[in-house]
This record gives sequence, structure tokens and C-alpha cells, in this order.
Amino acid sequence: MNVVVFCKSVPDTETRVRLKDNRLDKSEIKYILNPYDEYAVEEAVRMKEAGKAEEIVAVSMGPERAREALRSALAIGADRGILIKDDALDGSDTYTTAKVLVKALEKNGVDYGMLLFGQQAIDGDTWQVPGQVAEMLGLPQAGSILKLEVDPNGGKAVANRMVEGGEEIHEMNLPCVVTCRKGLNEPRYPSLPNIMKAKRKPIQDYSVADLGLSPEEVGRGGSFIEVLSYALPPQKEAGKKVEGEPEEVVQALIQYLKDEIKVI
Repeated sequence: MNVVVFCKSVPDTETRVRLKDNRLDKSEIKYILNPYDEYAVEEAVRMKEAGKAEEIVAVSMGPERAREALRSALAIGADRGILIKDDALDGSDTYTTAKVLVKALEKNGVDYGMLLFGQQAIDGDTWQVPGQVAEMLGLPQAGSILKLEVDPNGGKAVANRMVEGGEEIHEMNLPCVVTCRKGLNEPRYPSLPNIMKAKRKPIQDYSVADLGLSPEEVGRGGSFIEVLSYALPPQKEAGKKVEGEPEEVVQALIQYLKDEIKVI
């Protein structure tokens, strides 16, 4: 069984966000492999170590910097990578992203038994692409899992996920789509030898034309949603402290809620 892991290049969580002309200023941003995707890569590697997976293919869509995210996945233990890179992809929404990823799988001819995603990307935070890929491929899916058991010979996978007040257990036929979250495993820190080996592992590049798509089908032209602008959240004001007797404090609070916040 082959496993496909989808990886996204995202801004480091320690990056200070700056805006320029209502757009994200990317000039000083450091990019990393999406942290949730690390759990997906680690789970794939563990399956291979247990003899339940033969090849791990890491797939990413994005500009040239996404290659480094793929290299991180290869250093953890993925065998090869696929990078979909094209200027026409700029502005793609989640639907178009999912469509391009599916086309890349078809183009590469990966005989997969499991598709692994991080449950969300820490930049867009939509949680949508895995479900859209599963729908386009007609595959069962389980999201935000905390435990995964795979039986390649029996063609089954069992995924556990937490829900409010309990736990769900999903039994699915292979192939299937799973999204991974914190608590599923503890991603390993790549050793220096593995980092060096990752530089020699192959990464196949695809353009939009390679996938049989036109520029009009991707990017802003092929998307249902367009980001018009970005804005930083309003700066927090200092809190107000009310002192005095209980009756005075209650009256001051009521007055504040009526006159300033206007909620009563």
C-alpha cells in the first residue's frame, strides 16, 4: 500500500505579520511545513516502519518555497515528492486547490491506499481541502483523528476521533482520506543524516499545463472565493477597573454596559 501525504508551506508561527496595501507582506516571512501536516507525515512513516506501507509520496501546491516544506517531509521519512508550481495558481481557493491536487494524483499515477492531511493549515485555517479531495475522488473520510489502525491486507482502516461528550470510531474501506491532529503521535525531529538524504530524494514538478488544466480553470479565475483584503485585528485597549462598595460597582458596570458598550 502506498500512502500520499499532503503538505503545505505556511508562515512560521513566530513570524510577525505585516500588511502592505491591504495585502500580506511576504518579504520577511519565514515559511515552514504546516505543523499539522507533520503529524500526517509521521503517521505515514510509522505505517511504513510497521510494514503497512510501501512508499510515501509527499504532495504540495505552491510557489518555489513550497519545495522546502516537501524537503522537511522527506527528511522525516517520505520517499519522494510532487510539487505543483505555477504562477497561474495564485489566488486559488480551497475548491481549486483540491481540484489541482486530484489532477496531480491522476497525472502521477500513484496507486494509493491512504491519503493523509493535517486537519487544518495554520494560515488559511479553513479545514476544507481534505473533504473536497475526498468528495472529488469518491472516498470515505475521517477528520481530526487521535488513533489510526490500518489493515492493508483486509482493505480496512479504523480511525478514532474525539467528539463532544465521547468518541467516534470510523471503519472505512481503503483507499480513504484521513486528517491528523495533535495527539495522534509525536512527530520525530529529523536527524542530520536524514536531512542530507532528503536533499537527494526526487521531487517531481508539475505545471498547470502538465495537469491538463488551463490558467482560466485555476487561480482567481477558477475560484468561487476571492480574498479582497487583509486587516489586522483592532489593538486591545486597557481594561477598566471599578472600585468601591458593591452597590457602587454594580451601578458603574450597568452604566458602562449601557453607555459605552451599548449592549443593554
